[in-house]
Amino acid sequence: MKELRIDGGQREDVRTGLPAWAWISAVVLLVLGLGAAGAWWWWRSAQVPEVQTGTVQARTFATGNAVLQATGYVTARRSATVSTQITGTLTEVLFEEGDRVTKGQVLARLEDHALRAALDAARASVKSAQANVGAVQAQWLQAQSDLRRQEELAASGMTTRQAAEQARTAVNSYAAQLEARRREVETAAAQAAQTQVNFDYTVVRAPFSGVITAKAAQVGEIVSPLSAGGGFTRTGVGTIVDMESLEVDVDVNEAYIGQVKADMPAEAVLDAYPDWRIPSHVIAVVPAADRGKATVKVRVALEQKDQRLVPDMGVRVSFLAARTDTASAPPPGVLVPRVAVVSRGEASVAFVLNGQRVEQRRLRAGTPVGEQAVVLEGLKAGETVVLSPPDTLKSGDEVRVTPAAAR
Repeated sequence: MKELRIDGGQREDVRTGLPAWAWISAVVLLVLGLGAAGAWWWWRSAQVPEVQTGTVQARTFATGNAVLQATGYVTARRSATVSTQITGTLTEVLFEEGDRVTKGQVLARLEDHALRAALDAARASVKSAQANVGAVQAQWLQAQSDLRRQEELAASGMTTRQAAEQARTAVNSYAAQLEARRREVETAAAQAAQTQVNFDYTVVRAPFSGVITAKAAQVGEIVSPLSAGGGFTRTGVGTIVDMESLEVDVDVNEAYIGQVKADMPAEAVLDAYPDWRIPSHVIAVVPAADRGKATVKVRVALEQKDQRLVPDMGVRVSFLAARTDTASAPPPGVLVPRVAVVSRGEASVAFVLNGQRVEQRRLRAGTPVGEQAVVLEGLKAGETVVLSPPDTLKSGDEVRVTPAAAR
């Protein structure tokens, strides 16, 4: 029996027919292979440089004629948060964001039962005072008739002079009462007018024509101009903007502000619509500087406006040496960030991203405009270029674009 026993090192797997040592060797080789693959991948990733990219932009006519460029935002010179003049509960809100409204249009209403009752009482007081005037006026007219008769009788000796004097006193007394009642009518009318004003405060109207940009309150909420209810009270119903008052505010570096003058022609390009060139001009250079940013604010008027213009939009303004003809063809070349153009030998080149690899392009450059390089040949608008390419980067190399820095 001992001779028939099989040694453990020679035992074969019943299912595969392979010895156990073969299985162990296979597992070891697999682990080593995976480790080598991981190490190669890590080494390969370390060799691929991380880069930032930028986009080649079409060159507009304004940049060729521009003496200075600055960025800013579209602002509204006429904008108001519409509120009530009394504290009350909203019963109607008659607008939504984006609605166009006209001056005097009803925007909202407050609960008005108490004020309506007060107005009815004030109107009733006016009518009562007017009735008193009528009663006293009738007595005054009667007293005048009595005075005339007493004077006639006194003249003929048929009555005493004292009776005529008493009749005259009665006329004067009723005249004074009539004047007092008329003053009471005026007082009641003034009180009614004041009550009417308070009642009119329950109706919120548009102070000017414009577009609603924010709806701040809903039906059932309390609105107060003084925030009398703390955090549970709204101080406004909505915000209205006069779109005809839109202009651009830009911050110009104080080192270049001397180049900007009032009425200077300009051209604005919205970040949202880069192909729309808006003729503009400088309204004024605000005589105040920002010490923190070392800039001076410049107001720029937009000479073309439509529904694409929205407050707080980003905009780039080019200040022009002379007004341009918008129908003329744009100047040749494209614009790229200056950091994308580097020297290789005696040539100026840029690296264009093509998939995950780069292609080196030889460039013919023009006169730079600010932080933008003008490229007359070698690049096309819309292409993506590498910013600040490493000195070791060459055509055909693989790169990895940093997601947060891609732009």
